[in-house]
Amino acid sequence: MSAEDELFSAVDALLEQVAKDDLPLPAERRRLREAAGLSQAQIATALNARREAVGNWETGKTEPRPPKRAAYARLLEGLAARFPAPAADAPAAPAPAAPQVFSEPVPEPVPEPVPEPVPAPAPAPAPPSRPKAVANSTTRPAATSSRPAAKKTAAKKTAAKRTTVPATAADPRFENGPLAVIDCEDGQVSAYCVGGLVLDVPAKSIPALVDWTLTEARLGQARLHRNGRDADPVLVLTASALERYGLPAALSQQEQRAGRLPAGHKVVKQIEKAGLQLTQRGFGPWARLYRDPEGSTRRCVQLCVLPWNALDAREWDQKDDPRLPTMHPADLARYLGLYAARVTTPRGSTATTGLELMTALRPPTRAEKDPDTGEFRRAFNDDALTAVYDVVECEVPDEHPVLKGRFARHHLRTPAEMLMEEPYDWCRPLTDEECANPYLVVVDLNMSFAAAANGLTVGLNGPTHLTGNPPFDPALPGSWLVDLSHADLARLPVNGRTVDTDRLPSPFTPKGERPQGPAWYATPTVAYAVELGFDVAPIEAYVRTRTGRYLDPWYKRLRDAYVETMADMGVTTDLSGQEFLEAMARRKQADPTMALLETAIKATAKGAIGKLRQRSRGQVPYHEPYPALNRETWRPDIRAAVLAAQRVGLHRKLLKTAAAADLYPVAIGTDAIVYPSPGPSPLDVLPYTPEGKPVPGTFRLGVSPGMVKHQGTQTVLWAEARFEERGEVFNIANLIKTDQSAGEGE
Repeated sequence: MSAEDELFSAVDALLEQVAKDDLPLPAERRRLREAAGLSQAQIATALNARREAVGNWETGKTEPRPPKRAAYARLLEGLAARFPAPAADAPAAPAPAAPQVFSEPVPEPVPEPVPEPVPAPAPAPAPPSRPKAVANSTTRPAATSSRPAAKKTAAKKTAAKRTTVPATAADPRFENGPLAVIDCEDGQVSAYCVGGLVLDVPAKSIPALVDWTLTEARLGQARLHRNGRDADPVLVLTASALERYGLPAALSQQEQRAGRLPAGHKVVKQIEKAGLQLTQRGFGPWARLYRDPEGSTRRCVQLCVLPWNALDAREWDQKDDPRLPTMHPADLARYLGLYAARVTTPRGSTATTGLELMTALRPPTRAEKDPDTGEFRRAFNDDALTAVYDVVECEVPDEHPVLKGRFARHHLRTPAEMLMEEPYDWCRPLTDEECANPYLVVVDLNMSFAAAANGLTVGLNGPTHLTGNPPFDPALPGSWLVDLSHADLARLPVNGRTVDTDRLPSPFTPKGERPQGPAWYATPTVAYAVELGFDVAPIEAYVRTRTGRYLDPWYKRLRDAYVETMADMGVTTDLSGQEFLEAMARRKQADPTMALLETAIKATAKGAIGKLRQRSRGQVPYHEPYPALNRETWRPDIRAAVLAAQRVGLHRKLLKTAAAADLYPVAIGTDAIVYPSPGPSPLDVLPYTPEGKPVPGTFRLGVSPGMVKHQGTQTVLWAEARFEERGEVFNIANLIKTDQSAGEGE
């Protein structure tokens, strides 16, 4: 190289260093290009960039990085000299730089109201759909700079989509959204974020990817409660990203059993060498990598490995026809970003995420200032679950350590030994009169477990043992040993009419059978017996004296997420019966991504309640402690209370429907109710007033949690044929489905 060339190179290097402030505004960049008659592709070729990147520079989504930045600035300077801007088109003041990320201050303690759900941010347009497996079938969404201060254009609402993922978050620390989908094409790694934003990813290894996320990506989600913590950013790794970063396309059978990569894998060694740490579950489908916190700021990133079944098709996808493995990264970012905005950032299975949502909305601790020293210290919140308390034998599953040595290995505990609060699983033969109907119509309750949690008082502290025939107190959540075998429902008048209780299940047992003697019941079941007019005389009880409506904000958050998602598919709360049925029938064709979101929200509600009594998954020997028992949210008594409230609430509607219309179910599966009907529609069977309104207290068609929708219709002849094949009457409730994703405990 000549001396002159060396001087020019040095000058070019200086120009690159100062080039960050010498670019005109995005609109002016486009004006200059168009004034010169140049295309984006021509500029991209000259700068050795992609056409999509040039488009993003002109819209302000991102800024070019060195060395392209200096060359682009020189080009624009030359064009500006030839095509000066008219005086009327003077550029506006430049946008302020993005604020710096600071450590989170310790919050001042203030009186704590019941937290309300955080509303979803403003909508933005949908990202492009994934290209088919055909060459040049469509263009790849634009990749952009990874610079955190890169300017982004505001997204506008379109008529095609009522709402989508917000383009930017309200918190400037997380302006690029809660998560990103990491994909690789032609050697270029891209991070697809919410709102259609795409960031160039310079990281060449998993540790570098984590550090880039922590320092530059501006990903994450602000806390849902002021005493909670911000959600860690999530990176969803596609198959191409796994190949790029040296990870296997699938886990071996041994790795699947272990749930993680072996410690000797090269990527795990890279992580250790970089000083990053993994949680105890290691590098599996959901891996959490972190560095030690800086002050009060966490430095943690969660990886969701899509090809390793991190997003189970039974919860996040269409289980019979999975879409996620071939979904375009931008569409996947939109889907998961919507879930994060309306529910919370995904943190594992829908059950795990739903349980984390409870804690996020009811944090166990807060910062409290010591009046003497002025320093902050940890204090516990009265409305939260704050400790792991002693368990009660009747409330725990068979494998719990507290039952070790209590029963024989294969002993089946009786209702007097075990709290058996479960949903209905009941069926009966059809009467001759019912067989005269041609159809069986199934309606099922929307999000029945979440609806049962609404307004439910649960225990927040440990159990208190009451003995010596304590009086029943419906205000005390817990478990009561009561004999309800005397409760004869045949004597019950309902609204002045006597119902045929032989055709109704008992409200006191999941199988619908009459109790045979003393049994353990949760407070809602015993309270319902009192409501029906029966005398109850508890023998003993385990109750909780510190109580609260712990699940209310959780229910409201999921209710709002579900109703908003259904509205995006055209199913709104103001529809009449026939309009509602028609909207439900076409909703999945209106927006398939929203249909996936509906499934995920329902699975979140159902799974979280089940996880309150998570059972051992074979991690340890029988009757040995397993990890879930160490959680404050391992509360089988709360799960029992929710399931009891769901079952007795359903029975209450069954009674009122029978009294109003002489209408009786023939089967119930969790929350799916089968009625004989003269026609194939729920409108042919559900009772209405002469004014066309649903009879008060009965089942009502609608989208809100607790209301019902149409699950499916079959003929009576079909049912009789099924019974004849099996040689017995069995529960047909969840076999009758027009919508295969409905039922089985939404």
